[in-house]
Amino acid sequence: MFDRSIVVQTQNLQKQYRTGFWLNQKVTPLKSCTLQVHQGETFGLLGPNGAGKTTLLKLLLGIIRPTAGEAMLLGKPVGAGFASSGRIVRQRVGYLPENAYFYDYLTGWEFLQYTAGLFQIPADVAQRRIAELLDLVGLAQSAARKKQLRRYSKGMLQRIGMAQALINDPEVVFLDEPMSGLDPLGRYQIREIIASLKSQGKTVFFNSHVLSDVEQICDRVAILALGELLCVGSISDLLGAADLYQVKVHGGSADVLQQWIPDLQFQDGYWYGHLKGDPQDFLATLRFMNAQLAAMNLSRPTLEEFFVQQLRQRGITASQ
Repeated sequence: MFDRSIVVQTQNLQKQYRTGFWLNQKVTPLKSCTLQVHQGETFGLLGPNGAGKTTLLKLLLGIIRPTAGEAMLLGKPVGAGFASSGRIVRQRVGYLPENAYFYDYLTGWEFLQYTAGLFQIPADVAQRRIAELLDLVGLAQSAARKKQLRRYSKGMLQRIGMAQALINDPEVVFLDEPMSGLDPLGRYQIREIIASLKSQGKTVFFNSHVLSDVEQICDRVAILALGELLCVGSISDLLGAADLYQVKVHGGSADVLQQWIPDLQFQDGYWYGHLKGDPQDFLATLRFMNAQLAAMNLSRPTLEEFFVQQLRQRGITASQ
């Protein structure tokens, strides 16, 4: 049974292809995937190349059909029965593929007009919506809106692609590698757009290799490798508390220090452990206990470190 209040649900979802000249070889890019994405959250799907991320997105969008398992998008089952309800669902969904194709000789404004026509958006509404979106993605200046897409930079194409994904004011937005190939300023702009979508209560589901960006903007993340989900959870659940510090102290007494450092240990003339309490109060107290702070560092790993650790624990290398 699926909870219809959840935007995306999958249960043992699988996709298998037959390859080779005689189609006698089987490749399974997605294996028994079970996850949920809640309304209004920003969900990041992480994984190395070939992990099955794009396959999962295409399954959820009804672009390809699953070999086994079940999936629901906005309360509608994806798969064999998606043809009848798919058009209604797609009216409520935005999608930016990793390698989007654009009609090069259209201007930015003309391209968004064309996209609005596909959704049968009334002309007066479309004009207003296009102006809003060009402003949102930083292409409102007359030179950019009148320039043909073949003259756009990589960052400008990514931003016009984001605008077309939002033209129908979707409830849920799927983004496949939205930061791919962007410079730091372009990545910042895309992050700001995703943050604005979240503030509007929209659900954002995206793949990315830029883990530092994912760590900043996602409510929850999942790691996918070799077609299998390795873990799913919030950033704090996976990495630990954001304000957990490891400290190194010289001097002081164990009895007093243990009030601040419950897992206190002594080695090579220094006290070690994880700080419990406000760091500023701890630093002020050190002066009264005849002790000196030697080091204080955030003890939780970055998302990138956690990601690499998860792959290594399972013997997965980049070449795979």
